[in-house]
Amino acid sequence: MNLTVITLFLIIVIATLVITYFAAKRTQTTGDFYTAGGGLTGWQNGLAISGDYLSAASFLGIAGAIALYGFDGFFYSIGFLIAYLVVMFLVAEPLRNLGKYTLADMINARFDAKKVRGMAALSTITIVIFYMIAQLVGAGALIQLLFGIDYWIAVLIVGVMMTIYVLFGGMTATSWVQIIKAVLLMIGTLIIAVLVLAKFNFNLLYMFSEMKTVTSHGGDYLNPGLKYTDPMDTISLMLALVLGTAGLPHILMRFFTVKDAKTARSSVVTATWIVGIFYVLTIFLGFGAAAFVGNEIITEANPAGNMAAPLLAKALGGDFLMSFVSAVAFATILAVVAGLVLSGASAFAHDIYGQIIKKGQVSDRQQMLAARYASLGVSVFSILLALFAQTMNVAFLVSLAFCVAASANLPVILYTIYWKRFNTSGALSAMAFGLISALILVSMSPNVFSPVEGAAIFVGEPLFPLTNPAIISVPLGFIGGYVGTVLSKTTDMKRYAEVKVKANTGFRE
Repeated sequence: MNLTVITLFLIIVIATLVITYFAAKRTQTTGDFYTAGGGLTGWQNGLAISGDYLSAASFLGIAGAIALYGFDGFFYSIGFLIAYLVVMFLVAEPLRNLGKYTLADMINARFDAKKVRGMAALSTITIVIFYMIAQLVGAGALIQLLFGIDYWIAVLIVGVMMTIYVLFGGMTATSWVQIIKAVLLMIGTLIIAVLVLAKFNFNLLYMFSEMKTVTSHGGDYLNPGLKYTDPMDTISLMLALVLGTAGLPHILMRFFTVKDAKTARSSVVTATWIVGIFYVLTIFLGFGAAAFVGNEIITEANPAGNMAAPLLAKALGGDFLMSFVSAVAFATILAVVAGLVLSGASAFAHDIYGQIIKKGQVSDRQQMLAARYASLGVSVFSILLALFAQTMNVAFLVSLAFCVAASANLPVILYTIYWKRFNTSGALSAMAFGLISALILVSMSPNVFSPVEGAAIFVGEPLFPLTNPAIISVPLGFIGGYVGTVLSKTTDMKRYAEVKVKANTGFRE
């Protein structure tokens, strides 16, 4: 075990615990717990959004995918980046103006129905659980590799840390952990990118020319087709990535942490710049790993290529840079899972307990208590699932989270804001069609069934050919919303007019 790695990890752990200590003093009300009292500035929230969005899958996974598959690996960067344009132009401002704590609050601004709130909460919890398991399994594998400790201990370490942040510091602690993580991630990525460019004499044309010869793929390395041979599968994956971000509950929740829509918009602009620069830099990480580490060493450390970035850091900057990059990856995981716990807890405590079971008749103290119990429950449940999911292919869990978000949440968000005929039946059917179709199609996909033993959860022929079903389930979500609305004749034009004014101006009575 490397002493430098331990030291840097401990510095991050102590720093984040100190933040949590001070944040706990400022977390007195439900608003403080769920949304940091709406007191974050635009640049703070922009950094926190980036910290929430740039997960370990982005940092470790994309660098490895580009290193192993060239252009096909870069598909993820393109998808994640374009996704923010959807969030910025279609969702951020009206969501901030209509909502309070959760996605269900925003939808409830138009449909004051418990069943709609309940379905939105169910969709949120489903997405959070799948995303959380993927992050915890990835975290367990990373820490196990770096420290040489058992997987279950690694998962427990991450699980306990994320629980402490949320339980005591709420959104304030979670936001500052995400801000610090975003800054560290950008510093680490920039250092490696500059070192890689230096190896190519700071000449981009020379770098691309060299990449045609340094891998076994030759010139094909810079062309699509090495990993994704089925165009339909590629389009489906891109749909899930581009549209799913606008429906991810932990990302949407961040827009309630600022005081108004103008600040929400500026925070998205800040986040888009940071996220955009990061994904451009992933090209240098991937190319550098392919050129200066090599496919054989990368796949030997991890078959999926997840250790490409740390190995590249070691090749270029020795043990210290590798330790720094590994510590950044650890902080990345902590920041994302803390945001997920908070999102899942808000769906349980605020939507299901506070608004459905107690019908909104709860004191602030009761809500805080419920939120903390829910945070503990979500954490324990996720840790238990992650302990049993060690051998599971986490890629399909992430793709499922994005797919459900794009299929169940995005249609109802867009219809709520922009379609005046949309009604309660439409909202229910949109979420039900999107959620159920995504779950069913993924359960029959090659991620779950494969004729090759060990390649999926079960051995057998997949009944659905695509690894990501978004190309089917997203249209089904929109069709479900349309059909449900048309078949039901109830339409409240006056309520829509009020919602439209609120969505565009932020006016509240």
